[in-house]
Amino acid sequence: MKIVVLAGGLSTERDVSITSGSKVYSALRGNGHKAILLDVFMGIEEKIDSIDELFENGYDFTKSITGVSTEIPDLDKIKAMRKDKSDCIFGENVIEICKAADICFLALHGGVGENGQLQAALDMLGIKYTGAGYLGSAIAMDKGVTKAVFLHSGVPTPASKLYKKEALTNGELDTWEDFPCVVKPCSAGSSVGVSIVNDKSDFYKAMVDAFKYEGQVLVEQYIKGREFSIGVLGDKALPIIEIIPKSGFYDYVNKYQAGNTEEICPAHLDKETTEKLQAAALHAFTELHLESYARIDFLLDEKDGGIYCLEANTLPGMTPISLLPQEAKADGIDFSALCEKIVELSLKKYN
Repeated sequence: MKIVVLAGGLSTERDVSITSGSKVYSALRGNGHKAILLDVFMGIEEKIDSIDELFENGYDFTKSITGVSTEIPDLDKIKAMRKDKSDCIFGENVIEICKAADICFLALHGGVGENGQLQAALDMLGIKYTGAGYLGSAIAMDKGVTKAVFLHSGVPTPASKLYKKEALTNGELDTWEDFPCVVKPCSAGSSVGVSIVNDKSDFYKAMVDAFKYEGQVLVEQYIKGREFSIGVLGDKALPIIEIIPKSGFYDYVNKYQAGNTEEICPAHLDKETTEKLQAAALHAFTELHLESYARIDFLLDEKDGGIYCLEANTLPGMTPISLLPQEAKADGIDFSALCEKIVELSLKKYN
């Protein structure tokens, strides 16, 4: 098949996306597909003589890029690199190339690439793509909407409150009294802008920091306990992985710098707890209108063993140390087979 792996884009998770895309591209080429790796925002600005030749030769925009930086990318610098200076999510020649493919593998993370906007645009253009559709993507990316769905459908989740930016000046922040708590930008991924706050004095500073990323912030009850993630592939929950950061919490640096976090898969859990968590993951997957594959994150309360669903990732990381590939491997599915399975499941949406 002709497959365009879309990566990069304009989000705080751009670097992660590029690493994911590079790994997926290599796997798909190794599987015999005519895959190319394309930056959805930068596109190909030089003249293209033949799109078919791109697929034959295996175009790859990442040859000079290595790894995920510890710093969040400067998106203004990325914008300035584009010759036409446009803010359009689709760079030069991207739409034409995607239309020539059998399917696009979305290796995008965060922002427009994961919040349903790109998916809706591709739908309107008649371009097939991997993962959830625009509705599930939009619901799962917005933590406030996700919470509402969980509460309505009985998916267990920590208590929380959603704040808008005016809360910084209207005194509304004074109403939160439950410490410690977790402060999260409503639609950012990879724990960008997330803080664990222990008292009132640090609460305001954490909120100011979170509002730098967007106009809505979720404040959530802090649950002390073990952290797990559960991949869903089609209608099956994969083996559970436990996440144990060596210091602090599972933030941007601990997620993407090798050696910062211990990951155990399958997690050391009894059969009853394992089945309970996997059932909750499938329940969340269904209620959020997700498709093909996703990854659902949970906490297990150390006090009473209660389970709490935090959020869903509709386009999970596919980096060398990402969680979903580790879970698939524990189920006997190597990385190349995982990429193939994602394409296969995604094409079923269109039959």
